[in-house]
Amino acid sequence: MLDYNQLAALTAIHRRGSFDLAAASLSVTPSAISQRLKALEEHMGTLLICRGQPCTATPPGLRLIRHFEEVMLLEATLASDLPQGPAPMTIRIAVNADSLATWVLPALAATHNMLFDLVIDDQDHSQDWLRRGEVSAAITSHPGPLQGCDTLPLGALRYRATASPDFMVRWMPEGISRSSLARAPALTFSDKDRLQRDWIAAQIGPGLVFPTHRIASSQGFVDAALLGLGWGMNPDPLITHHLTAGRLVEIAPDTPLDVPLYWQFARLTAAAIAPLTHAIRQSSEKFLL
Repeated sequence: MLDYNQLAALTAIHRRGSFDLAAASLSVTPSAISQRLKALEEHMGTLLICRGQPCTATPPGLRLIRHFEEVMLLEATLASDLPQGPAPMTIRIAVNADSLATWVLPALAATHNMLFDLVIDDQDHSQDWLRRGEVSAAITSHPGPLQGCDTLPLGALRYRATASPDFMVRWMPEGISRSSLARAPALTFSDKDRLQRDWIAAQIGPGLVFPTHRIASSQGFVDAALLGLGWGMNPDPLITHHLTAGRLVEIAPDTPLDVPLYWQFARLTAAAIAPLTHAIRQSSEKFLL
């Protein structure tokens, strides 16, 4: 039999990155956390945490964490059928920043009796968190299939290559070209962000190297474009009113980039997160194509 206090300690160390923070999250002493992990590692006969800054779980540790979180979700579902009712369940999901900034938060707000632990990652990479068992669900650009998971298509988030009118006068007075895009500063969320590169490839061909600012903020992207810092791919829901008011313009009119999105979730916990799945689908119908 597995000791769930020990599994809770293992999970907290990995999630919080240190023994001290794990202890604080579970309201026990760091010594108790250390003892529980040591007992679990001795019971399993293998190292479960790589000690470092931060502390991270080994592959066997990740498998135990996934088991623990699945059991906690299943117990929360069971509790909903009992007289005392369920305690709030914590659900960890991976989501891209633009979805969070546009349509995911309304879905979370519409879901009751749940606490959310959000991992923010690019839609092209969020599925990796689900594959490793570090989240229960993910909003991803990959349709799957992923072993042990179900996938629901949500629609597409539309992006437009936008900049301020002053930026266009300075950097692209005659519109986009290979030479102007090679000079004009772009905006990139992170090294994982391929949206600008994909849009350029679709408009003028692949292989262009372009200068870029790195700004890991969806609203910061919009603000930077408004201030003329650079051009970038901004999601429609964040910029429609700026386009209408003329504060932003498309650097090449009517050239949107649509990114399909999917809701992937572990099949074992599908019933436990069903209310969230329902809210995700409803919100996506309002905001996505």
